[in-house]
Amino acid sequence: MTPTETGTRPRVAGEREMEIYQATLQVLDEVGYDLLTMDAVATRAKASKATLYRRWKGKPELVVAAILAYKGESVVPDTGSLRGDLLAAYCGGDGGLGDPLARSVLSAVVTAMARDPEFAEVYRRDFIGPKIETSRAIYERARERGEVHPDADLAVLAPALAGIVLHRAFLLGDAVTPELVGRVLDEVVLPAALHGPVASGSRHSRPS
Repeated sequence: MTPTETGTRPRVAGEREMEIYQATLQVLDEVGYDLLTMDAVATRAKASKATLYRRWKGKPELVVAAILAYKGESVVPDTGSLRGDLLAAYCGGDGGLGDPLARSVLSAVVTAMARDPEFAEVYRRDFIGPKIETSRAIYERARERGEVHPDADLAVLAPALAGIVLHRAFLLGDAVTPELVGRVLDEVVLPAALHGPVASGSRHSRPS
């Protein structure tokens, strides 16, 4: 009988749950997702492997739950402006890309998503899905305030900030700071949001 087939499911909550999440992230930081095992997490957390399996279906669910706990509850900021909301969403709280552990974890996640379809599915469902909803809520509210062009394609616009920031962090080696995020907002995202899509007939025109 496997641990998930047992009849009892002891509650892992509060400080004990957070200790297991902390142990999970420590192991992830040290060895990456591929080499992380439930045994290793159980040993680090001084817990039984059966306890982990009764609480989490498997490694993907445990790792994603640990990341969610580290990032904190997802809240839609409401500062009164698109710029303020996006700054709060990307720079507020702990676990931002300026945090070395957060960068290490994200690097492990990107690698894991390319190699492990099961992990990718869980991460997209439980982590990225709510982030997309938060981002869309921010942009929809900004559109109602007149800060986003009525014809702007939010499916293209909303992920732009994250894409640029991740590129600068992981490929260019820039430190992710509120100043960097603000520059990307002011020079790229906010002008694009307000201007809206370029008319198809003028995409290939040249200024006289």
